[in-house]
Amino acid sequence: MSVLHGDCLNILPTIGDESVQLVYLDPPFFTQKEHSLRTRDNSALYRFEDRWSSLDEYLSFMKDVLIECRRTLKESGSLFLHCDKTASHHLRLLLDQVFGSDNFQSEIIWAYKRWTNSRKGLLNAHQTIYFYSKTADFKFNTVYADYSPTTNIDQILQSRARNEFGKAVYRRDENGDVIHGREKKGVSLSDVWSIPFLNPKAKERVGYPTQKPILLLERIIIISTDRGDMVLDPFCGSGTTLVAAKLLDRENIGIDVSADAVELSEKRLCEMIKTESQVLESGEDSYLEKSDYERSILRALNAIPVERNSGIDGFLRFHINDCPVSVRIQKEHEDIETAEMKLIKASQSKNCSVMILVRTHRQSGRLFESEVKQSNLIVIDSYDLMIDTWLEHHGYSNQRLNRTSQAG
Repeated sequence: MSVLHGDCLNILPTIGDESVQLVYLDPPFFTQKEHSLRTRDNSALYRFEDRWSSLDEYLSFMKDVLIECRRTLKESGSLFLHCDKTASHHLRLLLDQVFGSDNFQSEIIWAYKRWTNSRKGLLNAHQTIYFYSKTADFKFNTVYADYSPTTNIDQILQSRARNEFGKAVYRRDENGDVIHGREKKGVSLSDVWSIPFLNPKAKERVGYPTQKPILLLERIIIISTDRGDMVLDPFCGSGTTLVAAKLLDRENIGIDVSADAVELSEKRLCEMIKTESQVLESGEDSYLEKSDYERSILRALNAIPVERNSGIDGFLRFHINDCPVSVRIQKEHEDIETAEMKLIKASQSKNCSVMILVRTHRQSGRLFESEVKQSNLIVIDSYDLMIDTWLEHHGYSNQRLNRTSQAG
């Protein structure tokens, strides 16, 4: 394995013909700006330029890179080019020119959840990876995923055939009994990959702009290579491809024009830190902590649920006096004083102007509301969720509400 410092157009010609099984490129995206990011401890600043005099200059550069990459590939090799909406349509045409449209295999959509922003238009929540082979005889390892929860069990267990009209039907024997299918491994991996974006606090994150998760690169490497195969990344950046390849016992070569990136890649290859994904291991629902009952209460309040917070269950969809309004639902075995304490403590750091505590059960002989010491704390019974009435009763009239968003 090696990490080489320099312009990839100068270094690629030194790599032998048909010596590489997989090329992965995460090149400049033609964003026409400088990308920079500091490490979490502010000890280093990583940056790279993605400015070009014209689109033609950018595409000419990328075409030269792709021609060299194709030369290095074995006849069974593949190339995966990572891009976003900025120039993806141009790059697709360029790939057709260099590799041939017949060798286009897939347009992979890497989908992830992102934080919201105030820009007009749809939130960017995916990037594109073009998968091309050098020839029709390319190496490919099928990966299986779980069936969709909506899949009919008969589709999994029973064999199917085409009837005289060309429609799929269950296969039956001479007695008319359904024939069971072979043992199923699952459904073949699709071209839409839901892999989480790296959490800002992930141990794997090194502070390099545009850093990709190891899990994404592992999937690409697994489907297109075997142990011992050579993986090449001409724009290796922080070295994610190289780390993923090493973890999977593949040989690897990385190239980058930045000396800082080369140094960082070499450091990561020594330390090999990888963040596991709870979403992928346990499913997206693993983060959901609210019961159906609690969700019904939050819906009645038109509140946004909050997961993984010990004091707050949700926030109203509008602010009061430009500050958020927090909501807590009293738990089954929790007295009202404990619920109040947890809500107040959690809301302090969120600068909440009003807190709403939903009482789900009463303690015999007690009227808690008269004991409330927080003037900005509203207590509502779960069976009487008339939020507008309560807000007005407590002095928050419609004129003072700053409704920053409305329910869909």
